[in-house]
Amino acid sequence: MQLIDIGANLTHDSFDPDRDAVLQRARDAGVTRMVITGASREHSPKALELARQHPGELFATAGVHPHHATEYTAECDAEMRELLAHEQVVAVGECGLDYFRDFSPRPAQRRAFEMQLQNAVDTGKPLFLHQRDAHDDFMAMMKNFDGKLGAAVVHCFTGTRKELFDCLDQDWHIGITGWLCDERRGLHLRELVKHIPAARLMIETDAPYLLPRTVKPAPSHRRNEPKYLAHIVEELARDRGEDVAVTAANTTATANAFFRLPPA
Repeated sequence: MQLIDIGANLTHDSFDPDRDAVLQRARDAGVTRMVITGASREHSPKALELARQHPGELFATAGVHPHHATEYTAECDAEMRELLAHEQVVAVGECGLDYFRDFSPRPAQRRAFEMQLQNAVDTGKPLFLHQRDAHDDFMAMMKNFDGKLGAAVVHCFTGTRKELFDCLDQDWHIGITGWLCDERRGLHLRELVKHIPAARLMIETDAPYLLPRTVKPAPSHRRNEPKYLAHIVEELARDRGEDVAVTAANTTATANAFFRLPPA
């Protein structure tokens, strides 16, 4: 299998002691390419730097997660636009709304999201989106940019059937993580993933978060890493009633096309 992890937070400090080893374990597990998530003013430049160190293998996004929305000043916006000018930065985000945690005030979240949507319009790059417990406002803000935006992926989708079909009706892509493997919170996804067209489906670990709970034997730690993408694709294929090689090939082709990655 040749897999693409479209969302890995490899700049996270938990990877500082063994980042090279993490990358090698991912390669050994068939993960040939990764998109490193830029989710803050601090980590977006680090994502680009990591991509530069591994040309053709690692790519980056540049954006500010709603948890950090209060840092999205005019100066921050200028920094994001500068990052987005680099060819290794393949998407705008992670950006969106998160009313579950509310780590940033909701008006600040909406302002930061709107500015990043404008960045996507101006650069023509696809969107790497976050939405949790904010579906109505999220849809309304996206609708304000109807006809102006390019491709978009709702990263780490965990929502309801209605939310899924609202996104698919907009021709947005869906990112599936190890949340699928969580018997406490993700059982509903087992059914929903059958309805995602192959050309709209991508896979991600969101490492170091969301270690799949179905990995056996269970690791002694809770840190997720990209090597577990192989486990996620196996679970996903089973739920979709597909051969794992088909799911792997389709998600890889979709990711290459979505992010407009150069030929391997």
